[in-house]
Amino acid sequence: MAGRSFDPLRALRAKSLGLLRMPAVLAAIVAFGFAVPAFAKYDIDIDAPRNVKSLLKDNLDISRFAKRDNVSDDQFQFLVTATPKDVRDLVATEGYFSPVVRTDVTTVDDKRTVKVSVDPGPRTRVASVQLHFIGAVTTEDRTQENAARFAFSVNEGDPFTQSGWDDAKNAALRALQSKRYLGAKIVRSQARINPRARLADLSVTFDSGPTFTLGKLDVSGTKRYPEWIVEHVNPIRPGEVYDVARINELQRQIQNTPYYASVAIDVDSDVNKPTETPLHLKVSEYPYHSIRYGVGYATDNGFHVQGAYSYLNTFGAAYPFTISGRLDQTQQYGRVQLAMPPDSHGWVNAVFGSYTLTDVSDTNIYSARLGVQRSRSRQNIDTTFSLTFYDDRLTQNEPNPSTARALVPAWTWVRRDVDDPLFPRRGNIVRAEAGFAVKGALTDQTFARLYTNALQYVPLGKNDLLVFRAEFGGVFTTGPSSGIPASLLFRAGGANSVRGYSYLGIGNNVSGSILPTKYMVTGSSEYQHWFTHDWGGAVFFDIGTATDTWSERVFQPGVGVGARWRSPVGPVNVDVAYGLKNKSIKPYLTLGIAF
Repeated sequence: MAGRSFDPLRALRAKSLGLLRMPAVLAAIVAFGFAVPAFAKYDIDIDAPRNVKSLLKDNLDISRFAKRDNVSDDQFQFLVTATPKDVRDLVATEGYFSPVVRTDVTTVDDKRTVKVSVDPGPRTRVASVQLHFIGAVTTEDRTQENAARFAFSVNEGDPFTQSGWDDAKNAALRALQSKRYLGAKIVRSQARINPRARLADLSVTFDSGPTFTLGKLDVSGTKRYPEWIVEHVNPIRPGEVYDVARINELQRQIQNTPYYASVAIDVDSDVNKPTETPLHLKVSEYPYHSIRYGVGYATDNGFHVQGAYSYLNTFGAAYPFTISGRLDQTQQYGRVQLAMPPDSHGWVNAVFGSYTLTDVSDTNIYSARLGVQRSRSRQNIDTTFSLTFYDDRLTQNEPNPSTARALVPAWTWVRRDVDDPLFPRRGNIVRAEAGFAVKGALTDQTFARLYTNALQYVPLGKNDLLVFRAEFGGVFTTGPSSGIPASLLFRAGGANSVRGYSYLGIGNNVSGSILPTKYMVTGSSEYQHWFTHDWGGAVFFDIGTATDTWSERVFQPGVGVGARWRSPVGPVNVDVAYGLKNKSIKPYLTLGIAF
């Protein structure tokens, strides 16, 4: 049997019978007339392999109409007659082009049952894939051609499905359009099906069109706040080669400011005007006054409530003023901040004051802070320079609370390079901090402080994931740890540290109080398997230590299992861990809901 061309539009029409064949069904119903008395509802039984049964159940007209009680006898006969063709059209979208279909109608006590038996036959597989490119990409940037080829996800030997074929073409086109070639398009697409050989030959031709460069911003929607705020955080310069990553960066930069609730960016894709194409940007602004609040729960610190009030037009000059706070079973926190709008290089200057009261592991730490900071967010990197005065008091089981003060210049750097900010599967998150203080400059004791934390996500196939975490903190000084503000020292233990141990329960044990220490190291490795898109399980191993004297360090390991849920509002983790050193079992639950 000679090969024949497979019409993708016909296949899509078959797959969407619920929408596209409805007019034909309604026409038939009208033709037969509504005057015919209604017949009782009928039952439908679909006997087919699992991989096509749900497709037929959801899309066959005779299945969808089964729950209606106003189907006349003539209408019923029409549906039965049309069923074999409907089945063939539907299973063709899944690569089955020679199905055997049988429909049987039985009547018992005026109750009809329709049994649709389907043997889809052998599945058609992809015999060849040919991707052709024309346009500027063939001479200017072959890396974009390679990116499009890599994004095309259907390979020789794969089962042929209409959805997979369409997804592969669209993914390749998006990859080609993502850089330089915004006006790229598909100019020819064909899937040739040989039903007898059960083979599909696929071919697509992409036209890249010319290279696009970016022009000036066309901003609309600014009413409350100056338009120059958008210009100050805009990382794009006119004449740059079009890159969707730069457009996304622009959107993130604007949304990182406190002024805008939403940002929409549209880039002209006229292939006849590719040079300095305009960027149309529409913003929706927050009101001057806003209140945000949320609740949550975590095993480490129990239920928490948090909230913030902001006024975004202090002095009538778009200076954001914010009061925020959080309260849970182990900590109270409050902060007041007055910031400036971003300057011409995107830097934001601010002054702040805060207090934190932490009461855990028989240790009470009160920390008051006053400082100034200069920060900037660029693409996936946040940078902050700060000068903060700390005034801390530590109370423990032994008498005589200790106090410590320090004026600390510090630098903080955070890089987020993950595929999904809420549910990452690939990439890493790195945080680094460095600071110092000099005795006599509003400081009780000279020291230097370093801290770093890294998370690495490594996907294993479609359903498995490895997560690695490493953390180090150190305060380097010649004096005792009591001369350092306690909030700058370290403890370990808990859901986000070493599981199997109490929250901040690893440190310097003095008369039952777990005091913060100069040095801290923790690490974790976790293997996740996702049974469905939203539900998964995990096994993990954690280890860590916190000590004042590195030569006397004692590492505390823990192992455990857990459940993972991708909830609509964020990840939910339920873990049970066993501390190998303290020989205790501890459960952990972390979740949060923000309003």
